[in-house]
Amino acid sequence: MPVVLPVLNIKDCNEHGEIPVKTRQPVLSTERLILRPFTMDDAPIVRQLAGEYEIAVNCLCIPHPYEKGMAESWISTHPDIFDKGEFAGFAIELRAGQKFIGSISLTISQEHEKAELGYWIGMPWWGNGYCTEAGRAIIRYGFIDLGLNRIFAGHFSRNPASGRVMEKLGMTFEGCIREHVKKWGNFEDAKLYSILRREYEQI
Repeated sequence: MPVVLPVLNIKDCNEHGEIPVKTRQPVLSTERLILRPFTMDDAPIVRQLAGEYEIAVNCLCIPHPYEKGMAESWISTHPDIFDKGEFAGFAIELRAGQKFIGSISLTISQEHEKAELGYWIGMPWWGNGYCTEAGRAIIRYGFIDLGLNRIFAGHFSRNPASGRVMEKLGMTFEGCIREHVKKWGNFEDAKLYSILRREYEQI
């Protein structure tokens, strides 16, 4: 069972529907992984790993080439949007050797009590189940600690490996949205998965 440090709950909104700043972003722990907030020290390795074509081609928001300064700019946004209750991005780190291997996040809609799950793992660590392990931890965090009702994720139809991760996380396939997004000038079909809190509680 993942260990989660105390964190604000999406139910703790004030009368204006805003989540007050109560604590810093937590650290999540699994058998093999630590999910922690990003720091500027992560920027070079983020650029190295996410800069690989094989990563960028399957992620809507990752540019290619991944130029200097992009990782720093991205990481610098995290504290503010976490405090606003809009985003929780975690660096995925191996417990053994404290080595950074990827990223996982929830992009949160407070109004609808839902979040979109996003992730990538550096190519040297593909095929080890790390993405699934990290996904289970952040889904638990979303439902138990943030009080979300729905967590969903999508992948390009040409990337079925990502869909297999979603299935392992207990997500249900909802359908294919044709030519839903545009990546590098090409329209991409997106396959959508989701899991509801009541479904998570039955796992």
